[in-house]
Amino acid sequence: MNRAVVFELLWLAAALTITALIFWAGAWSYPQGARTIWPIGWATMVAVLAMSFYDIRRVWTRRREMRDY
Repeated sequence: MNRAVVFELLWLAAALTITALIFWAGAWSYPQGARTIWPIGWATMVAVLAMSFYDIRRVWTRRREMRDY
């Protein structure tokens, strides 16, 4: 694994952490809506994860292409 892949994975971890903290703060500040806020938060984190797969795959394949030369 090269540095670019590691950076993409770290960026993904940071994005998921920040997203979870935002939804945690929302659920904490509005306890009546916590049962509604958390499912939306989980769906958002799944969307963040899905959107990052393209960039991780792109960096991984670029590394493999560069290694072949």
